[in-house]
Amino acid sequence: MKADLLQTNDGTHDKHTLTKVKMSVNKQNENLLKVQGPLCSKTVRSIPYVFIRSLIILCTAIAVVLSSISVCHDYWLFVDKKIFGLWHFCTLELDLKAQCTTEISVAEIVDLYTGLVFTRITASLAVVLAIFGLEMLITSQLCQDAYARRKWAFGSGLTLLSSFMTSIGMLTFVIQLRNFITFTGFSLAFWFEVIATCLFYLSSISGLQIYSMTSSAKDSLTDV
Repeated sequence: MKADLLQTNDGTHDKHTLTKVKMSVNKQNENLLKVQGPLCSKTVRSIPYVFIRSLIILCTAIAVVLSSISVCHDYWLFVDKKIFGLWHFCTLELDLKAQCTTEISVAEIVDLYTGLVFTRITASLAVVLAIFGLEMLITSQLCQDAYARRKWAFGSGLTLLSSFMTSIGMLTFVIQLRNFITFTGFSLAFWFEVIATCLFYLSSISGLQIYSMTSSAKDSLTDV
């Protein structure tokens, strides 16, 4: 009888120990899920919501590509057998071969070198800021964590800053060469920069508008 009682007690003790281990493992799993949940939670979003944000990201990406092409292919103005660019100044010979140089002073235009340096700095920096802004917009949509809305707002703000910088750079270029400008003299690279500036501005304004709308909707839900 004592031996049977000991066996029974040992069996129940093992069962209780196993049950406690299972309960502790389940609690640890629940705590892990609670910690991982806020880090990257998936929410069900409507089709128009996803479409609009995807369209903003697509327009920003296109603007980055166009602005990069415009800065790298720097020939913005063709007039009187002269080619004015951000990095080079070229003259066309009789055989239509371009003689290019980085010595902008050859153009013999007052303060042209300073103006072009300012334009290339602002245009290049605008592309860099737009790339960071595009990255923030994409990451805010890939992972819906607690900072997703802030990332979206920050990315939209960087894109808006890029639009201002590109517009200032183009305005400086136009003012410096106002005596040589003709409507047909602007190259395709210059119009790429114009289109990129418009896309930067429209995308950033739309992104900030969506952020303000979601903020007001969240505030109304919290008030209720």
